[in-house]
Amino acid sequence: MNLVLWGATGQAIVLAELYGRLGRPIVALFDNDPNAKSPLAGVPLFYGADGLSRWVAAYDRIVPVEALVAIGGERGQARIEIAAMFKSAGISVATAVHPAAFVANDAVIGAGSQILAMAAIGARARIGQHCIVNTSASVDHECVIEDGVHVAPGARLAGCVEVGRCAFIGTNATLLPRVIVGEGAIVGAGSVVTRDVPAKATVAGNPARRIDRA
Repeated sequence: MNLVLWGATGQAIVLAELYGRLGRPIVALFDNDPNAKSPLAGVPLFYGADGLSRWVAAYDRIVPVEALVAIGGERGQARIEIAAMFKSAGISVATAVHPAAFVANDAVIGAGSQILAMAAIGARARIGQHCIVNTSASVDHECVIEDGVHVAPGARLAGCVEVGRCAFIGTNATLLPRVIVGEGAIVGAGSVVTRDVPAKATVAGNPARRIDRA
């Protein structure tokens, strides 16, 4: 089965490495930025919803195709909306688990989510749809990660942590057991979160404290 990606970014390069290992070609990229260039040699880039429509009309469906949204950071809602656009175009959404990741047998990974190299998903953890658990990140036992969350490289979530929809956990952040991070919150890189984080809040530091967004 072939793959298409939305996002001509570094995340596309990461996913190309993953799917190259699986022997599954990426046949098209899509992006809303008219100045974007394809980061993958030989893979054509199409722009916006119109570009997607033109590609779908021309694609030979003899070989089935799936899609992933290669947009990271704080743009979880964008991942969810673009995945819905793929589905409306008749393209199912893939779930990506790198061969070098660990996922416990009783963990649940939602559709459209991406579990990348050296990441670990612990026992009874639940990862929602269209999430990213990035390189060497760890989501321990019984964590609940809602839709659209991005856990950045090297972040560590201890057991029973809950992370609300479209929140962002920064690189090398540490969340202590049973902490709750609210919807749309941002945890800064390297932070140590010892208490709950309200929805839409940004926290940073050790221990993490609320800061104003610019």
